[in-house]
Amino acid sequence: MTISHHPPEELLADFAAGKLEEAHQLVVGVHVAGCPRCARFVRAIEQLAGAALEEAEPVPTAPDAFDRIMSRIDESPADAKAPPLAADMDHDVPPALRGYRIGKRRRVAPGLSMRPIELSGSGQARAFLLRSAPGSRMLEHTHTGTELTLVLEGTFSHEGGRFGPGDFDYGDDEVDHRPIVGDEGPCLCLVAMTGDLRMNGLLGRLIGPFVRL
Repeated sequence: MTISHHPPEELLADFAAGKLEEAHQLVVGVHVAGCPRCARFVRAIEQLAGAALEEAEPVPTAPDAFDRIMSRIDESPADAKAPPLAADMDHDVPPALRGYRIGKRRRVAPGLSMRPIELSGSGQARAFLLRSAPGSRMLEHTHTGTELTLVLEGTFSHEGGRFGPGDFDYGDDEVDHRPIVGDEGPCLCLVAMTGDLRMNGLLGRLIGPFVRL
C-alpha cells in the first residue's frame, strides 16, 4: 500500500501530545498505525517530549497523593464494563474500530451512506464511516468546520489529487472540492467532522438541507 497524502505536521504533533479531540485522535491514529512515515514523525515528537520531561524540575506532590488516587480507584463501580462492540460485524468495520460501538447504516444521499461511531461524548467532533458507491459524484462543497478523512477501501479524487487506502484528506472552510469515487469499487472512509457541509451553486443550496453527516 502506497500512501501519498498525510496529515499536516501540526496535526501529527498535536496527536503525539494527546491534544486532539477524540474523533480527530481516532482518525489520525488509524492513519499513523498504517503509515511508517507518520509513525516515525510521531515517535520523534514523543521522544522530544520525553527528553523535555527528564530535564524539567520535579514538582512536589502532597504526601497522601498516592493514597487518594488508590481510594478513587477502589470507589469505581465494580461492574463497569467495556462499551459493547458493533452488533453487525461486517466488512464495513475495520479491525482498528472493533473496540467501538458502530451504529446502523443510514442513507445520506443517492449512493452515499454512513454509520456513526459512538464516542465518549467529549468534544465537538463526530466520527463515522462513510460509504460511497462506485462512480459517485458529490456536488462541489466546502465546510463550516473541519473534516478529516481517511480512506480505508476504494478511491476518490478531487482537485487535491487521487486518494486511495491509507491516504488522509483534510478539509475546512477554505477548501472547495468535489469528490468523485473511482469506478473500481465502493469507497469506504473513516471521517471526523465538525460543523456541516456547505453546498455550492443553486442546486447545492436546494439539496444541501437534506444532506446531513
